[in-house]
Amino acid sequence: MNGGPSAGPGAPVHVPGPEGPWEEVGDRLDEHGRVVVFTTWGQWMAAALLDPGLRPLLGQDWPRYRQTPAAAGRLRFAVSRAVMKYAAATALDVPPASLDLGHHPGGRPVLRGLGGEVELSLAHTDELIVVGVSRTGPIGVDAEPADRALSFDLLRDHVCTAREGRALAALPEEERRAGLLRLWTLKEAYTKALGHGLRRRFPGFGFGRDAEGRTVLTEGQDDGTGAGAGAGEGAGAGPGEGAWEFATHLVQDRYVVSSAHRRRPPGTPAREPAVDTASGRGAGPLEETAAGHGGELRFLRPVTSGPGRGRRTP
Repeated sequence: MNGGPSAGPGAPVHVPGPEGPWEEVGDRLDEHGRVVVFTTWGQWMAAALLDPGLRPLLGQDWPRYRQTPAAAGRLRFAVSRAVMKYAAATALDVPPASLDLGHHPGGRPVLRGLGGEVELSLAHTDELIVVGVSRTGPIGVDAEPADRALSFDLLRDHVCTAREGRALAALPEEERRAGLLRLWTLKEAYTKALGHGLRRRFPGFGFGRDAEGRTVLTEGQDDGTGAGAGAGEGAGAGPGEGAWEFATHLVQDRYVVSSAHRRRPPGTPAREPAVDTASGRGAGPLEETAAGHGGELRFLRPVTSGPGRGRRTP
């Protein structure tokens, strides 16, 4: 995995506060059409507490922010919304407070009234907050602590295709654990990008390597040859229209962050959100919980998806 920033389109950008670096985020969007940013809620805490503009920034989420009982939960909630709005504002060149954040029934965040012009994905784990932003097609992000203990025996049939399971089983124990964690985050990111969430079973699709060593989707193909997705990491695109691009990185030497992005073919219009409900009145959170597949294991995340010239920095 990649341990620090790189020039690749999937390498996450650290945004330690409202001051950015939003120019770097904007340059990445100009160059690649999408970007993944990360921070911790603690780094934004002072800004969230002291900013007199927090209420207009949160907009329809303000009542929910005020009603969240635990102080840490309120801060995570506020920071996650703020980071999404700042990142989306950079993509759209508008003030962050002008954006209205909603969600689909499954929890996927959406910007109301923009016709899918910018797509978002959100992930939380511990204090980490990760946001994916795309102008060029669906995006999904997921994150887990790099030292998370996972039982391969327990999860194999609920996460892996048969080929992935064989590849992971052949690895030493620590490599197997790291490979399973990477595979888990890739599959979470992919289903978020699809908008399927937990409705899609992880063993029904798999990841492998192409001839150049890039991560590619195998979509359930299992011919008994080649390395499983758990054997390594990288970014790549499959062949054909609307090709998928995947990446996994290690951020802050503590977290595994994976992203999935499907680039729209040239000339394809942005999709209209199927459902657009104001998040302040919605029944569910924005991509805040992930449950284990198969009904036997649940992972719970804290309650809380011309370079730069003339761009307004929020």
